[in-house]
Amino acid sequence: MKILSIIIPIFSIFAIGYVGQKFLNFKLQDLSKLTVYLMMPFLCFMTFYTHELSMADAYLFVFTMVLFFILIGIVYIVSYFLSYRGKETSALILSSILMNSGNYGTPIVFLAFGQAGRSVAILLMVFHGLFINTVGVYYAAKGGEDAFGTRSALRSVLRMPILYATMLGILFQVSGIDIPQNMLVCIQMVGDASIPTVMIILGMQLAMISLKRVNVLKMMTTISIKLVVSPIIAFVLVMWLPAEPVVKQIFILSAGMPTAANAALLAIQFRADPEFVASATFISTILSIPSIAFILYLIEYQII
Repeated sequence: MKILSIIIPIFSIFAIGYVGQKFLNFKLQDLSKLTVYLMMPFLCFMTFYTHELSMADAYLFVFTMVLFFILIGIVYIVSYFLSYRGKETSALILSSILMNSGNYGTPIVFLAFGQAGRSVAILLMVFHGLFINTVGVYYAAKGGEDAFGTRSALRSVLRMPILYATMLGILFQVSGIDIPQNMLVCIQMVGDASIPTVMIILGMQLAMISLKRVNVLKMMTTISIKLVVSPIIAFVLVMWLPAEPVVKQIFILSAGMPTAANAALLAIQFRADPEFVASATFISTILSIPSIAFILYLIEYQII
């Protein structure tokens, strides 16, 4: 019942976007630009500006990147055997690798671990956000309708303001630069607004898709990697992670989160099979209810 008390409000926000799009017919590409270029950088800056970095954070970052690249390698292997082309592989990476550790994962972690787990969840959300806005952007641009190859994809990555917001946040924090309180309040307001906005846009995208046109084999592959393979690999990796048990458990739980809403945003932005990616986000979110509950059960009884 506890996990349903978190998931139901999340789906309620999705429903706002779904209903709004049915009646108002927004241009989703423009809205995704608003979120990716104007709102998310403030969230990233604020997180790194207010969080004092440590060696434990560095280990967590490294292990997060290792998990992502192992999953990408698995996608390439699966794509080879299924004879997927470059654009199909890119869409599969967006839907299989990018994790919804923010507007879905963070409240679930807070419910399971309380205030002690929230800082770890937020840090993982930022790490995942960096990956989404670098490697995710690369594959979205590479697999989009306007893609011009690797150079074009790399240029798209370098145009993402979240990279520079992250570096600026770390610089301000390390150098001890004080930002006036009124300015901090404004920065936090914009950053905090990005999460519900992303969720509403996802609901809008869901209003425009038809699950009847989904490639069943491709969807089954995505769901298997996202909800089964990813947490299993995370479980293996934490055996070497020099961190507290609670950090290891949150790492595994975050690895089992469904496809990130930001994956759908990137797919919209670069026209990289947005219908499939949004469908994967929706279906993986639904199917994550029992899978996340199972992981929480294993954590509660200290099996992992």
